[in-house]
Amino acid sequence: MTLTALPPTASTDDLPGHAVTGIELHRHLGLLRRHATTVTVVTAPGQPGGPPVGFTATSFTSVSLRPQLVSFCLDRDSTSWPAVARARHVAIHLLAEGQQEVARIFATRGVDRFADTSLWRQGPYGLPLLHGALAVLTCEVVQRIPAGDHAIVLGRPVSAEHRDGEPLLYHMGGYASLAR
Repeated sequence: MTLTALPPTASTDDLPGHAVTGIELHRHLGLLRRHATTVTVVTAPGQPGGPPVGFTATSFTSVSLRPQLVSFCLDRDSTSWPAVARARHVAIHLLAEGQQEVARIFATRGVDRFADTSLWRQGPYGLPLLHGALAVLTCEVVQRIPAGDHAIVLGRPVSAEHRDGEPLLYHMGGYASLAR
């Protein structure tokens, strides 16, 4: 195991170009690639008169049981951010094994993620709901917290559905399945 840390006296002024405080960026990203996670797609109504938005979220988690809260993070430079910044509700989809193509669509920039209408339907609150997901959680957005170049979005679940099956995982830059 290799440990890397900045000396306790280091500050952003000590870093070339005032880059990142903490461990070297590529080492940080390399560590995060080792965290296996269920592929999660968040959808929201578009801005007034615009199309819906959706994106893969690499950081979805349960935050609290009392009150029930979940969170996901989104880059504030993302094309989806303006709609999510205004949205009262979002839908969080945990993708199922075999939904790699859906995952690719929602991870690709500059494509119409909702062009194939066979992949989704209109749900409550104007939310696009993806077909075939292992689980779908509809949430009321209760808070948006700026955190570096991202925002942490907190949601209160208002409805949920799930089915039996295995999740689509993402690990080391690729899709994976559980081996049982």
